[in-house]
Amino acid sequence: MADIEKSPYKADFPLLVGHPELAFLDSAATAQRPACVLDAQVDFYQRMNANPLRGLYSLSVMATAEISAVRKQVAEFVGARDENGRPLADDVVFTRNTTESLNLVAKSFAPTVLGPGDEVCVTVMEHHSDLIPWQQACRAAGATLVVMYPEKDGALTEAEVAAKIGPKTRIAACAHVSNVMGCELPVRAIADAVHAQGGYLVVDAAQSTPHLAVDVAELGADFLAFSAHKCLGPMGVGVLWGRHELLAQMPPMLTGGEMIDSVSEQDATWAPVPEKFEAGTQDAAGIFATGAALAYLTQTVGLDAVAAREAALVSYCMEKLSELGFIDIIGSADPARHHGVVSFNVRGVHPHDVASILDMSGVCIRAGHHCAQPLLTWLGVENLACCRASMAFYNDKSDIDRLVGGLNQVWQVFHGRD
Repeated sequence: MADIEKSPYKADFPLLVGHPELAFLDSAATAQRPACVLDAQVDFYQRMNANPLRGLYSLSVMATAEISAVRKQVAEFVGARDENGRPLADDVVFTRNTTESLNLVAKSFAPTVLGPGDEVCVTVMEHHSDLIPWQQACRAAGATLVVMYPEKDGALTEAEVAAKIGPKTRIAACAHVSNVMGCELPVRAIADAVHAQGGYLVVDAAQSTPHLAVDVAELGADFLAFSAHKCLGPMGVGVLWGRHELLAQMPPMLTGGEMIDSVSEQDATWAPVPEKFEAGTQDAAGIFATGAALAYLTQTVGLDAVAAREAALVSYCMEKLSELGFIDIIGSADPARHHGVVSFNVRGVHPHDVASILDMSGVCIRAGHHCAQPLLTWLGVENLACCRASMAFYNDKSDIDRLVGGLNQVWQVFHGRD
């Protein structure tokens, strides 16, 4: 078990250094940024500020080379390699966020395989970003959206997968890790089931990439999406990885800018993948800083250290919360099933009130439906809202202790000191 008494990483995060009074427990919404990421973004603008792909002068050439290097780095990060182990950089598309990446697949790929009577299979645990695009795709194609339901602890059984993925299933879409329950879904089993029917798997990895090693081949993914800002990088940068032959057959979602090969007055032809999907000027500085974020996460800290620290933090958090007689934890009672996320409610107190009172003590948690209303409805969660404490490797024991102290204060505010 990792030592969580004091974090050796907080000093790398300027916001945490500048605000030692904060216990930041909302990393599932957005992570804090280490100084090296902030420095990288400034460095881009100070050293190579030019539009990638659009200039033959040295600044533009340098910017283009740096973005290409990050594309390769992202491919390595998600395990996208050819048979010789070389990263498949051209299969990495930069977007604004996970939401845009998933919409790109739903709007550009789904119409190439979906027709009337076909089915798209999702889980009730999906973030709205991995649900609404499939609702829309099914509506446009005359297809049916089929929903898989887990056990109350978040476990999605083989029987449920087998019952819901069948001969009509053309696409299955699922989160790798639930943003509410923190549990890892059986992605490989879902992949095998949908591939056996000749279908395709889309993986929302927004909540797994900050915590777990991700390998698209091991998962059996055909598409995978995540956001830089949850992985210590800037806001406004997302990633879509897809199998090259699938990306190649898809039309672009946005047009204009450098996504063309040639243009006439009446027609246009598209650039190859990935440029085909990257219309307009990208957030080049943000992409460059994303490379610094992934290097810090995988090399400076290391994903094994991330997993060990976060497992210890979650275990300690659930132990302390279970000692409070007024807390109901959502999901599994096993801390090992919660990847950085512990959702809960204070009995008889609205989550918004809980979060507001905690904020007065400098404790930052998320309260609300977490863009997962169907899940909370299915779980029967009162007010369709819950509290969520989400931990990252830069947290330590003191952050959890302050959360517990703040929750005691919440209870006292509403119920007195007895």
